[in-house]
Amino acid sequence: QVQLVESGGGLVQPGGSLRLSCAAFGSIKNINVMGWYRQAPGKQRELVASITNGGSTNYEDSVKGRFTISRDNAKPTVYLQMNSLKPDDTAVYYCNRARVGVLLPWGQGTQVTVSS
Repeated sequence: QVQLVESGGGLVQPGGSLRLSCAAFGSIKNINVMGWYRQAPGKQRELVASITNGGSTNYEDSVKGRFTISRDNAKPTVYLQMNSLKPDDTAVYYCNRARVGVLLPWGQGTQVTVSS
C-alpha cells in the first residue's frame, strides 16, 4: 500500500511562503485525485486543494489565489506552494487521496505555523 511522507513545514511570518512536499512510497499514477488537507487545533481536518492526473485543480475558497497544488507522478510527489500566508493557515498539513475512493493511511503530516 502507498505510504505518504509530508515535509516542508515550518514557522513563517504572515505574508511569507512555504512549499510542502508529499513523497509517496508506491505509485500514485492510478490515484486520479490527490489532495492536501489541513487540521488546525480543535478543528476537523479539511481538504484545501486537490489535483487530478490530468492536472485539473480545485481549491477551498480561503486559499484560492494563494495556494497552488501540483503533482509529479514520476517521482512520485505532490506539492503545495503556499504564498501570502496568514495566521489562519496555521495547521498540520497532510496529503492523501481526495474526493473519491478509500483514503490511504495518513502520514505524520507537517506543521505550518504562521506567526509574527
